[in-house]
Amino acid sequence: MWKFKNFNIADWFSFYRVAAIPILILLLWFNERKLFTWFLLISYSTDAIDGYLARKLKITSERGSQLDSIGDQLTFIMGLIGLLVFEVNFIKENLVLISIAFIPYLLQMAIAFVKYGKATAFHTYLAKISAVVQAVFIIWFLFFGPVYWLFYCMIVIGLLETIEEITLIFMYDTWVADVKSFLYALNDERRSKDINNKS
Repeated sequence: MWKFKNFNIADWFSFYRVAAIPILILLLWFNERKLFTWFLLISYSTDAIDGYLARKLKITSERGSQLDSIGDQLTFIMGLIGLLVFEVNFIKENLVLISIAFIPYLLQMAIAFVKYGKATAFHTYLAKISAVVQAVFIIWFLFFGPVYWLFYCMIVIGLLETIEEITLIFMYDTWVADVKSFLYALNDERRSKDINNKS
């Protein structure tokens, strides 16, 4: 169980994203599009800040990685719900493409919970690129309207990132954090320990 008094500064930025979810839900309920978008932008911004602080101050931890991932996933889901509430016609028109990217994402989450009992926190390069593209597309859309080339990029990168995440889940028998990529995983000592424990 996490103890709030033991949170470091990077953890608090991650925790903000989790704590902001009820506020975002209320803003959706009252149909406050601009306020919702500004609060969503702040949440996306804290994602960049907490990772930078954790690396700069060398305060990375398993708890921090897990909290960061939970905050990322909840913020991403709220962004999608925001689009569903404020731009339902866009969602309907592009439901097939959105499903192609989102259904594998749900599958990846399910596999992780079955295998590890919690969400992954690999934080791959592809995941970071995907998160940035998603954030830019959603925020820009909610403020100004859709940019379709960015939407297509978001779908493709998101799908590739999900495939990589699923591959990594099958490569690691135990939960690990901060796996930069599939290529990084091939030589990761933590994976080697899993293989040795099997033999």
